[in-house]
Amino acid sequence: MNLWKTTKQWFTKGFKQEVNFKQGNWVGPTFNFQGWATDINEGVQNNTLSTNEEIFSVITRLANTVSSLPIHLYKNYEEVDDGIAELVRSEANPSMSAFSLINQLEVSRNSSGNGYVFIERDVSTGVPIRLWPIDPTTVTIKRNIDDNSIYYEVTSSDPNYHFLVFNTEMIHVRHITPLTGVLGISPIDVLRGPLQFEKAVEDFSVGEMNKKDQYIIKYDRSVSPENRKAVIEDFTRMIKENGGAVVQEKGFDYDRFASNFQPSDLKTSEQITRSRIANAFNIPIAFLNELNGTASMNEQAMIQFVQMTLVPIVKQYESEFNRKLLTQSQRTSGFYFKFNVNGLMRGDTASRTNFYQMMIRNGIATQNDLRKLEDMTPITDKSADITWISKDLFPSESQMKASVQDIKTAEKSSKGGDSDEQDGTTKVPDDQTGK
Repeated sequence: MNLWKTTKQWFTKGFKQEVNFKQGNWVGPTFNFQGWATDINEGVQNNTLSTNEEIFSVITRLANTVSSLPIHLYKNYEEVDDGIAELVRSEANPSMSAFSLINQLEVSRNSSGNGYVFIERDVSTGVPIRLWPIDPTTVTIKRNIDDNSIYYEVTSSDPNYHFLVFNTEMIHVRHITPLTGVLGISPIDVLRGPLQFEKAVEDFSVGEMNKKDQYIIKYDRSVSPENRKAVIEDFTRMIKENGGAVVQEKGFDYDRFASNFQPSDLKTSEQITRSRIANAFNIPIAFLNELNGTASMNEQAMIQFVQMTLVPIVKQYESEFNRKLLTQSQRTSGFYFKFNVNGLMRGDTASRTNFYQMMIRNGIATQNDLRKLEDMTPITDKSADITWISKDLFPSESQMKASVQDIKTAEKSSKGGDSDEQDGTTKVPDDQTGK
């Protein structure tokens, strides 16, 4: 196990990631991404993606949705701007934006079941400086039987392109994984049977649609081969030139067998396939244009998508980013990455207006908090950064204390008046006492 021990020590005894990419290049001393510079995912389930519109639609929507979500680095709920945050928010590497990186990562996750990103770090500090997407077909996951740790081996047909890294150097997002494995299960592999069935139904339907009407010609006498050929040619010409109309002459008869293609059969098959695709990718069936409901039902489908599909996906991304882009001390001190999915839940203008009014009137958010959600310029007035509470409700904590003090003062004044009356004495000014 000398190889494993040596490799493990390389990543555990001080940081020694021997990588030194040149700015703007895809080539380093131990890595060569030149072949992926223009087409990162070529060859990965491309056959299904390019020939099945339902699969293409689902993966496109998932990838575009996840990569469009705002992501920020926070420290104890306060947004932080630094180089690490820029990697997942602006520029992943000199050749790729953060949007493209997450988009391609999500495409790989949904097509092959696994998506990989190599983390290039600063040699002296170990801080992540670039993120490079990896073709899933070139990655092999290996486990060290000594301590059960995971390593990623990346290979290609190029003998100069081969490296092995510890699991903290590779961001790995995946579909569900069995307890005994670390590779995600590809939804396309799960759907292989239904997709083959749909393809067979489509081929059969196309064949049925291309079939022409067939005829049986009957004669009341025997005819010579030459006359039979002439009759058939004349019969065929009449059908072509007259739009299928045939003049029946004396001495022969015909039976017509029309094509009996039923489009409803194809529609039923497509609905079944869409339902299975939606189940495999865990998305609402409405996302595959199965529109059967009111606007409220579609809104409910969107809520279901966010809660049951999108939140687990972004949680996986956040966990990978937090564990592999941040150090232990940073996580302990309160640093964390977080996607903002609240924007998908705000609904239309009327719904957002009611929601914002409730947040303001109940003292939950400030005006500038809500303006930030709408990408509006903050108000410079200090009043826009404090919470407000409706007058018909209990005041906030500071106002509560003032109100309690006012009540105590009023009670004290009331008790003081009662004491004077109980004593039965009235204080008279000195100028009226005759003294």
